[in-house]
Amino acid sequence: MPMLQSLDDADRALVLQAGGVIERNFDDQKYNHTVGAAIRSRAGKVYLGVNVDGIHGSCAEYIAIGAAITAGERDFDCVVAVYGKEAPHKVLPPCGNCRQMLFEITPDCQVILQIDGVYQKIALRDLLPYPCA
Repeated sequence: MPMLQSLDDADRALVLQAGGVIERNFDDQKYNHTVGAAIRSRAGKVYLGVNVDGIHGSCAEYIAIGAAITAGERDFDCVVAVYGKEAPHKVLPPCGNCRQMLFEITPDCQVILQIDGVYQKIALRDLLPYPCA
């Protein structure tokens, strides 16, 4: 059984930062930007992203980790994605593509989930027990 952990203050701040980026960028017209993500490096720096929907769109987690890698980060601690224009935001689990991408880049990362209305975190490895090699 996967081990769920309670969030600490830094994790709760990460959820708020993901919510803030989507509040500022939510697209009411075409719904191209509806999800915000935040990834925290082990050094404590946070990188944000929003999804970019379209024929070849990208998830918010991809955008956030791309920003982090562009800035030179390579070691990550925790990631979260949220949906919605207004708080409280719904925390979304990473899709299959994001799980695989995160595993390839940062297999020891924690992921914040919302289970029965409670924010908790889990090891990425527990979300993707059999990744593609």
